[in-house]
Amino acid sequence: MAEQLKNVYTKEYIKNLALKIKDNYKEFDTDKFINSIFDNTWESLELKARMRHIAINLEKSLALTYDKQLEILKEVSKDFSSFEAMFFQDFVEVFGLDDFEESMKALEVFTQDSSSEFAIRQFILKYEDKTMTQMKIWSQSSNEHLRRLSCEGCRPRLPWAIALPKFKKDPTKVFEIIEFLKNDKSLYVKKSVANNLNDISKDNPHLVINFIKTNLGVSKNLDWICKHASRTLLKKADKEILKLFSFDKSKHVDIQNFSCDLSVKINESLNFSFELVSQEEIGNVRIEYAIDYLKSNKNHNKKVFMISQNEIKSNSKKFIKKQSFKNMSTRKHYLGIHYISILINGEEIIKKEFLLDDTCN
Repeated sequence: MAEQLKNVYTKEYIKNLALKIKDNYKEFDTDKFINSIFDNTWESLELKARMRHIAINLEKSLALTYDKQLEILKEVSKDFSSFEAMFFQDFVEVFGLDDFEESMKALEVFTQDSSSEFAIRQFILKYEDKTMTQMKIWSQSSNEHLRRLSCEGCRPRLPWAIALPKFKKDPTKVFEIIEFLKNDKSLYVKKSVANNLNDISKDNPHLVINFIKTNLGVSKNLDWICKHASRTLLKKADKEILKLFSFDKSKHVDIQNFSCDLSVKINESLNFSFELVSQEEIGNVRIEYAIDYLKSNKNHNKKVFMISQNEIKSNSKKFIKKQSFKNMSTRKHYLGIHYISILINGEEIIKKEFLLDDTCN
């Protein structure tokens, strides 16, 4: 089993952090800090809770004013990076909300090696105009980490983060950032722009459709953003989006030789295959499969999965696929009848049932 992310905070990691702080603040009590981290609550804490726990105990251990604390932490942060260093930003989120200027300077430093996308959101909620003005400044920075923060931080539905309800309702200010960044050459930034637009499409699909109508075909850069921004709308088979990407013609395509296992065990995989055939070149097609999962209440819940979306220049193509039925923390499987279907350009072409069982024929 893969090591849980929360376990990155080993005793060696925390000891190293304490020693780096000691190098910059001689009065720092390393032993007391280390003991405060590994208290009787530590083992029960998940990843983000451990980040918060570290941040809180940093504040308790640095008996200084907020600006002096930040001076030390900004220096110490140079030796730490990636997601596990986000406790520096968490420190700002918890203890810096009343000092906007110093907090913005700190988040600007911390995001260079570990994104400030979560911490900035509390400032958006409390100081919307001031924070979005700062985000515009960052969006024009020569540093891709700051440009990416300006976009990622204001995503209305950023995963694992607090939501921004005002931006879910009206993303006008978010679009101002997107306009600054839509021609950015950095893949790191482009992904953020596309993900932001995809977020917006869940609450304001018409705004994203209008963006795509305006920007699709302008450049390869914008084509990439438009396509990745349309993931949710394509999966929902939005007719306008399908047409914009030329995924609106499927009548000339047929599915033949569709087969799937009649039954599958939990923790094993369902095997299925099919062949696309046409009397002419198949052309531009989006191919997906959907599983109707049986739920505990005996209803079914459909989940759509991508197979391929590109131009097929032949008049036939075979696909051999499998779908895992391993129980996970995010999905529990229930024994009984399930369904699998194949979708071409958002249209369900064929559907079959299969049995999820604890015994397999």
